Amino acid sequence: QTRLVMENLGALLNAAGASLERVIKTTIFLKDMNDFPRVNAVYGSFFEAANAPARSTVEVSRLPKDVLVEIECIAEVNG
Repeated sequence: QTRLVMENLGALLNAAGASLERVIKTTIFLKDMNDFPRVNAVYGSFFEAANAPARSTVEVSRLPKDVLVEIECIAEVNG
């Protein structure tokens, strides 16, 4: 699910004139914090370590459509 979320974010950012490289901050919502190591590994593969955005990760009791992970991001858009 994390890979799909990141790919979807990339597509949405591209459509808005931005990219994952322009992400400033993310918030990851996890249904189970025990999934963090796996989510972190996939998430990290989308960013260069030196330029990774600020990030918060929060465990929540439930997410829409009963997904396991949701990622919110703030990015710079050329405009």
